Amino acid sequence: MRVFITGASGWIGTVLTEELVTAGHQVVGLARSEASAAKVATAGGAPVLGDMSDHDLIVQHAQQADAVAHLAFTLDFTKFAETVQNELELLEKLGKALESSGKAVFAASGTPTVEGGRAATERDELGSTGLAGPRAATAKAVLALADRGIRSGLVRLPRTVHGQGDHGLIAMLVGLDRQLGVAAYVGDGSSRWPAVHRSDAGHLFRLALEKAPAGSVLHAVAEEGVTMREIAEIIAARTGLPAGPIDPERMGPFGALVGGDQPASSTATRELLDWEPTGPSLLDDLRAGYYTT
Repeated sequence: MRVFITGASGWIGTVLTEELVTAGHQVVGLARSEASAAKVATAGGAPVLGDMSDHDLIVQHAQQADAVAHLAFTLDFTKFAETVQNELELLEKLGKALESSGKAVFAASGTPTVEGGRAATERDELGSTGLAGPRAATAKAVLALADRGIRSGLVRLPRTVHGQGDHGLIAMLVGLDRQLGVAAYVGDGSSRWPAVHRSDAGHLFRLALEKAPAGSVLHAVAEEGVTMREIAEIIAARTGLPAGPIDPERMGPFGALVGGDQPASSTATRELLDWEPTGPSLLDDLRAGYYTT
């Protein structure tokens, strides 16, 4: 296949590019700068300079491709509504351009939070509240493309997609812990974060592009829930900070994330696509010092 990727130079985009090229596919990747283009090329893809505002360019390359992986999203909460609106407008244009083509269009999303302490499944819908709530509209728009003869679906990612070189939420948490002087958790530390190694996330995305049915909602979850106390205790051991509970208000926006319980299951995904994660666990990567050295 010829695959077009938005966000091809990113944390998941680069590993997906490598995964696809190794499997014999061609990759064309959208890159916002020469530096990003170099990352795409190093991973084995052909870079195209542009950004998410270049709708005509994106539609053109989507039409030339057999499949599209949509990974790009600018996480700027000061412009969040505008970013989501731009994404919705782009998806509408892609829907018109690819209608009845049967081409694959899979987009990254997040695993939902559900009440009652149970693990979220692929059947649970994303909530429309909270900081990232507006992106639920994007997820619905992607799935709606399936009604227009496009093999569309979602790959829902857990709170942490970890690995060496990760600068995401775990790295940010360690930085905040250093500022506060404590490897922090909220309450008794029993709140859970689902996790996946980036290599396993990239592998699942490839399987989705190759063979997932239209309308699929997939969970790239290797670990259903790692407790925040376990995470804090390893951060403490690696940094010399004490581990302990903290008033979530002292953590700003992170307080809700650290205190929120968000386990997620991937049982249906594994059965559908025969996906079996093989990468290191989140605690393995923490013990390896990837987030603390």
